Amino acid sequence: MAALSETKTDLALLGPVAETRSMRRKPKGRVGEGIIRIILFTCAAVSILTTFGIIAVLLGETISFFRQVPIFDFLTGTRWTPLFASKQFGVLPLVNGTLLVAGIALIVAAPLGLLAAIYLSEYASDRARRVLKPILEILAGIPTVVYGYFALLFITPLLKSIWPETQGFNALSAGLVMGFMILPTIASISEDAMSAVPQSLRHAAYALGSTKLEVSLRVVVPAALSGISAAFILGISRAIGETMIVAIAAGQQPKMTLNPLESIETMTAYIVQVSLGDTPQQSIAYLTIFAVGMLLFLTTLALNVVSYWITRRYREVYE
Repeated sequence: MAALSETKTDLALLGPVAETRSMRRKPKGRVGEGIIRIILFTCAAVSILTTFGIIAVLLGETISFFRQVPIFDFLTGTRWTPLFASKQFGVLPLVNGTLLVAGIALIVAAPLGLLAAIYLSEYASDRARRVLKPILEILAGIPTVVYGYFALLFITPLLKSIWPETQGFNALSAGLVMGFMILPTIASISEDAMSAVPQSLRHAAYALGSTKLEVSLRVVVPAALSGISAAFILGISRAIGETMIVAIAAGQQPKMTLNPLESIETMTAYIVQVSLGDTPQQSIAYLTIFAVGMLLFLTTLALNVVSYWITRRYREVYE
């Protein structure tokens, strides 16, 4: 009994010492956590400040441009010749070329991407999905300059053999190749949205006698419609902002045309054209880069906001 009481006494004495040591160790852990918190906050702040810096530069130079060119003429004019002697600053030909190429790309990528997503989500086995999805996403890793020369040296001669009136630089070849470039984006995001649909909905449809195709098209696709819509909008947003494919294959002739076999110029291609030239800084031609860049930035920003709104507004939540 005496030994037991001595042991309890020793433990009682050691207790405050152990607590003191643990209290001394806690500040070190808290200091480490604080350092990590500061590092993470710095990384986030750098991203945000970089975005604000880009916006500030674009906004400042764009304001300088609109001090010399009326914004109404810029947004409604149908002639774009800022590098010629008779300067015209109507941006609609560049917008027309951008939307024409992006529209062709979406016509190619939307059905192929959706069908690929349906197959990967509903028909492919787990083994096939693990093999095919990374292969599909390899398309997103190919440099866009390679896509551009593929469109110029392979797709354009092929189009000429079908339609001899096809010009050497044209919107159709650029749009077709761009469609395959954005296909992985649409297919991957759509497949993720379909995979998130609960299996209980599929089982209920099968219990009612539905076939696999009916389950895929009438149950899974409607349930994942918000994610699929967001995938389409993100895909076309990337197509609008694409540079090298249109700079190489689409041409440098801004015009108001809907003929995809003709040469056109997009907003990004114009920025590349002027940036690589000998345009003097702070000249009116130089400032057009920032005006077109601001319009491109606002367009892609609007598309991303719409995508986010659709995802939040029409997202299905299942228990």
